[in-house]
Amino acid sequence: MFLRPTIVNYLCLLNTRHIAKLPSSLKYCCILSGCTTASTPRFHSTVPNSLITRFAMSPLLSNISGGRSAANPYRILIAGGCYAGLAVAVNLLEKCDTIESPIPVEITIVDERDGFYHVIGSPLALASRSYSEKAWVNFKDIPVLQRPDVRFVHGTVSKIDPENKIATVVEHSDKTVERSELYDFFVAATGLRRVWPVVPQSATRKEYLEEARRHIDAVSNSTAPVLIVGGGAVGIEMAAELKEVQPNINVTLAHSRDRLLSAEPLPDNVKECALELTEAAGVSVLLNHRLKSSTPVKNEADDTSVFEVEFENGHKMVASQVVMAISRSVPSTSYLPAASLSEEGYANILPSLQLSSDKVANAAAHFAIGDLIHWSGIKRCGAAMHQGKYAGWNIHQLMLQDIQGKTPVFNELGEIPPMIGLAVGKTALSYGQEGMKHGKQVMEWFFEEDLGFRIVWDHLRLGGAKA
Repeated sequence: MFLRPTIVNYLCLLNTRHIAKLPSSLKYCCILSGCTTASTPRFHSTVPNSLITRFAMSPLLSNISGGRSAANPYRILIAGGCYAGLAVAVNLLEKCDTIESPIPVEITIVDERDGFYHVIGSPLALASRSYSEKAWVNFKDIPVLQRPDVRFVHGTVSKIDPENKIATVVEHSDKTVERSELYDFFVAATGLRRVWPVVPQSATRKEYLEEARRHIDAVSNSTAPVLIVGGGAVGIEMAAELKEVQPNINVTLAHSRDRLLSAEPLPDNVKECALELTEAAGVSVLLNHRLKSSTPVKNEADDTSVFEVEFENGHKMVASQVVMAISRSVPSTSYLPAASLSEEGYANILPSLQLSSDKVANAAAHFAIGDLIHWSGIKRCGAAMHQGKYAGWNIHQLMLQDIQGKTPVFNELGEIPPMIGLAVGKTALSYGQEGMKHGKQVMEWFFEEDLGFRIVWDHLRLGGAKA
């Protein structure tokens, strides 16, 4: 689910990148040729008016702060490298790279994956091999973050010590070894832990592509209907994308309630529209069908494996594959202090996105953003990126307070009303403060042809362009 932010289409993208280790906080400026893509771009150096020249000319370069220099930068540790976490990094770097008041930083991003995975695109990534290649981009292939002051760690944060500002990190390569990461500011952006096949469970791009291939092959070889269980946004999009990509497959969507999107605080007309669009996409919908059992058996006709499915209302059917699209999402917050969490495990925050607990030491230096926060609104990547931008701004304000003694002026999060963007095959619906809209034009506005990948890539400026 994704609400399209306002973006600018860039014809030429600007990217900063260190080619070699430079003194102080000097940066090397490059021009990115071509369009923004997930592939590794070509760079061409530019000397006139380059960032390295402008930094060298800045009178503030040698006097950034009494206690901060390139040898002693602000250390920012971000747990999570998806929409929210990358938004923090990109926006904070942009603020700290200013000519008038450059601030040296060292950003470390810890993620259990080895790249950025476009979660919104999961329904299509698990239906199309070509798209699955696009949906996961290794961190080393994200141009805007290829610089010496940004480091990626493939692993997980197992716990933090807010009082001493130390995080314990377990690297993917050796889960038996723990090491400590010091930080000045910490950002929790690990989102929700979702089950397969809502999102891939792989930790590397190579493993993910194999995981996606097996799933695509299994549904592609179906002789009986493919049953998608769960009529939330994930189930609707998964069923519709599968039918769109492979129209020869019979796809059935079963939901336990009398309306699709039943768990979301949305008006009935939105839920009714979702049903109409899903059926128009060629998906058979079974409402009031709660799954009771699915038993693998041999199909005597062609000796293939199928499932005998029974629902609690007594209805039975045979399915070639049973895909559970019930997310059962839980916040990934076990590393945060218990005093900072709600009963459901979400992070309690102030409107400034700082941890709100007075029982957590240095709470003002600890931020939480994205799907893991205890806040109003439907969980969406648009909100996560928005919060990441706010967190980057607010951390920069705290740096200015430390350096210049200025009172910080925070961007604060307001209440978020229910809103949604839902892709259903070739069409989409949206709902927000302006009401509901649906149709092919809505699909183009919110998702384009790649379930929002280009929109997100450009909005986060991952190709190297400045806002």
